[in-house]
Amino acid sequence: MSLYLAITPIFVDIARGLREGFFMFWETLWALVLGFTLSGVVQAFISKDQMRAKFGNHRPAAVVRASGYGMFSSSCSYAASAMSKSLFAKGADFTSSMIFMFASTNLVVELGVVMLVLLGWQFAAAEFVGGPIMIALLALTGGLVFAGPVLKGALARVRGEQSGGHDHQAMSGVSSERQDELETQPLSTKLRSVAAWSDASNYAVADATMLRRELLIGYAAAGLIATLVPTWLWNDLFIHGHGFWTDLENAVVGPLIAIVSWVCSIGNVPLAAALWSGGISFGGVIAFIFADLISMPLILIYRKLYGGRLTLRMVGLFYVVMAIAGLITQWIFAGLGAIPSRRTFSVSAAHFEWNYTTYLNFVFIVVALGVWWLARHRERFGGGVGYAIDPVCAMQVRTSDAPAHSSFEGRVYYFCADRCREKFDEDPERYTKAQPASMSTMHDDQKNGEATFIDPICGMSVEPATAAAHRSFEGRDVWFCCVGCAQRFDEDPERFLAPDAVPEGMPVRPVNITMGKKHQPHGRE
Repeated sequence: MSLYLAITPIFVDIARGLREGFFMFWETLWALVLGFTLSGVVQAFISKDQMRAKFGNHRPAAVVRASGYGMFSSSCSYAASAMSKSLFAKGADFTSSMIFMFASTNLVVELGVVMLVLLGWQFAAAEFVGGPIMIALLALTGGLVFAGPVLKGALARVRGEQSGGHDHQAMSGVSSERQDELETQPLSTKLRSVAAWSDASNYAVADATMLRRELLIGYAAAGLIATLVPTWLWNDLFIHGHGFWTDLENAVVGPLIAIVSWVCSIGNVPLAAALWSGGISFGGVIAFIFADLISMPLILIYRKLYGGRLTLRMVGLFYVVMAIAGLITQWIFAGLGAIPSRRTFSVSAAHFEWNYTTYLNFVFIVVALGVWWLARHRERFGGGVGYAIDPVCAMQVRTSDAPAHSSFEGRVYYFCADRCREKFDEDPERYTKAQPASMSTMHDDQKNGEATFIDPICGMSVEPATAAAHRSFEGRDVWFCCVGCAQRFDEDPERFLAPDAVPEGMPVRPVNITMGKKHQPHGRE
């Protein structure tokens, strides 16, 4: 009985914390729908093809371009890290690639909208004040820190992981002419296109699906922190009443909490609200929000992408510029008298009320259903051309510049990051069961029944009219997705034309050919 009486209050507190987290989510639901919808529109309507050519250095013009393109990208930290890696591998300056990554997660509209609702206009404004400060600091110091043999080694490393030098666009399921046509359409034409709006809707749905775990953890953790963490613990963690030293210590502790919290992207905003309630300074909150790019899962990704030496430099520099940006932002807003005096964060009520938030939520629930319906039926309106869905996280990616891809049973799958591809490679059947037709990467003429052949090296589907290379061997025609595959074929053609490979001259659909192996990740032997 005594044990029951001792445990019961704990469960009661946990229930109160989860309830607080739920109503915090309810308070920001309309903002989340608005943010993801606007993000989807921007990603679908703004072309990013010119990025690689314009990120050749980290001079002011390139920094501005990298920041602008980053603002037009997904707010997912994992996707941002993968895209920045792809840019670097294709010739972009490393510092500019990192600036793109910073802007992708810290200057996006959905983050600002949620901060506005949950924390107040001062914090939302601080995002767009502190963000450029952080980017400027990174631009000024990145060239000094990211240099020398360690950077050359990282470049060789990421280029070595580019699947043997394959051209994504050649394997994207869309001809280069069609892809160019889609990318060069004027904005006014896209705005009148139902197909483009359906692609925008699919971006919104995919991003929300991809970030559902971060959001769930963030809101649940924030509610539990608000109810379970005692006041004395906050007082011991954040010093108070020491002027400059208080501001400095809080700005340094903020990113440290981000590293160990394992929550990144937009999911860290509810945690920021809990920290603000606990007594951390204004600058500490901003530094914490900016530090989503050095949470532990991302540090592990950096180490795998770039190696341990460059990762140490990245995390060290990121930590410093995030803390300094938070500190400077603190001083700016203190000078303007704009630091909010309200310390507590709480939802309007821990129960449903008929107020403006509830009305907005119902309106945007209708909007969300409309976006979901349009995404669900986009093929009816001609959408989905040049796009694929990551089968692991459900993010929408452009097949022409997807950060990673793999093949399974003759079918190509595209991923938002190497992390998702690795999960897929471990158990592809788990992610390919009952996969909807919208995830197919077949060409339009494949769907109409015209012949398509298989590259015997990598298993990609290839059209003779658009193949990157062609060979004839013993009276047999063979087509390849890229020159690299053709060169490997030249080394030992008999090996790749074994009897258990694709029958000679046989037209196939990618979903029906196994290439003699059940699973062969693209670019691997």
